Amino acid sequence: MKQEFIFLGPPACGKGTQTNMLSEFLNFPHIDTGSLLRAEIARESEEGKIAKQFIDKGLLVPPDLVGKIIAKKLGEDSCKNGYVLDGYPRSLEQAKLLDEINKNIDGDSPASFKAIYFDIDKNILIERIIHRQSCPKCGEIYNKKFKPSKIENICDKCQVELKTRADDNEEIAKARFDTYYRETAPLIEFYENKGTLFKLDANGTIDEVWARLMKIVKG
Repeated sequence: MKQEFIFLGPPACGKGTQTNMLSEFLNFPHIDTGSLLRAEIARESEEGKIAKQFIDKGLLVPPDLVGKIIAKKLGEDSCKNGYVLDGYPRSLEQAKLLDEINKNIDGDSPASFKAIYFDIDKNILIERIIHRQSCPKCGEIYNKKFKPSKIENICDKCQVELKTRADDNEEIAKARFDTYYRETAPLIEFYENKGTLFKLDANGTIDEVWARLMKIVKG
């Protein structure tokens, strides 16, 4: 049976790490809107050219265009057995659109859909954000407290100096956290009502969270 996974969770909750691991484990595509948009722009597709016009002006790409790009990706052969969708949907409108996309692609074929919500303590989340570092070359994420690089401030893969985002501070972290929950609450309720929401305790080490995720995936 085809397996469809989406992941909901605030910034720095650890879903990026877990979705990458799950994608490799299941051999499913790991799909995030940022990478999809960059790929469409790089190949200069019709959608990519339109998206670039918005991005170059510092504007958000319209939801209907993002949905069109998502639909095209989910319809590819690489997603025929399943996919891991990260960072989408972000609104009730997008969630309903995703339902339509899956319905059009799957037809009468049975599919298992799971919305996995990363439930995490606010204080731990803020600590993760303010200690976060990333590699400017490969994009690998580190954390000075929870997942440090082998050599301080140096990427394990690229051996270049790690960077810290200017907005990764406590005040902004709290604001982002509050905004996320305000905007995501309707999504959580939407999937709870459909019976497809699974809450994942995202507190703990990467291995501990992975073990809990496996129970949901295999359950």
